[in-house]
Amino acid sequence: MLANHTKLLYVDNAQLSFIDSLQTLISDHNLPIVLIPELIEGKLKQRLVQLNTAAEQAALILDNKHKLSLVSGGLSVAPEWDKLQRRVVSAGRKSELILQAAKISADSQVLDATAGFGHDSLILASTGAQVLMLEQQPLMALLLLAEQQRMSQQPNWQKLMARLTIINCDALSYFAHLPNNFDEAKRAVNVVYLDPMFPADSYQDSKTGKGAKVGKQMQALHQLAEPPTLAEEQQLLQSAQALVSQSSKKQGRVVVKRPQQAPFLANKAPDESWHNAAVRFDGYFI
Repeated sequence: MLANHTKLLYVDNAQLSFIDSLQTLISDHNLPIVLIPELIEGKLKQRLVQLNTAAEQAALILDNKHKLSLVSGGLSVAPEWDKLQRRVVSAGRKSELILQAAKISADSQVLDATAGFGHDSLILASTGAQVLMLEQQPLMALLLLAEQQRMSQQPNWQKLMARLTIINCDALSYFAHLPNNFDEAKRAVNVVYLDPMFPADSYQDSKTGKGAKVGKQMQALHQLAEPPTLAEEQQLLQSAQALVSQSSKKQGRVVVKRPQQAPFLANKAPDESWHNAAVRFDGYFI
């Protein structure tokens, strides 16, 4: 795989040791990224305008709080897990549809096969469950790894961060390379969670215009990834079901997140759905 040469912009008081830690994350996780550090001259907002005007390739920004952000297509986005603290602390089945659908407990093991910015993984891990996060885009995987490292410095987040494992791999490749004989870690998988990319126009009802609007983070993901084809959706769902069937000692399930107005994944009706005005979680029981 060819290396992705990525410009890393950093403010003058971002310690060089944190840039070194990013390089270590890239090396330890075999990410196909080569960082090109560049000190930000002048104000950050002015530099962002320059980047967007020049239509340069995606760049990373390391600020003075050691937060790593992605700049692409005029957008600046970051996982910003600290902004979810109140939601993570109060997460429960009464307040979170995802937990109603997943029905996991502290001894559960979950595979989040499409991690994105990791927000759903945080909610899943808030139950005490172990969550393996797959992210196919190397830059997004680095954002997640850097955010996990940053949040691990805060004592009240350390236990939650220890329950997350992040791998740069696309879901179909991960499923395809699983051995026939599962080790004990894989045997424990109770839930596979899928939140695959879908066309931007599927967020809203084509007739009424109602539904969820595409947020800034989702817009950024659309610039990095393409929605799966129907054949890929079918393979993704079948592979997820097969993994849960072979590895779970108890009843397991595949949970799929969709916009409320979007069609079922692979056009296959779920066993049960949980929804609100904007989003739907479809459950396929094993």
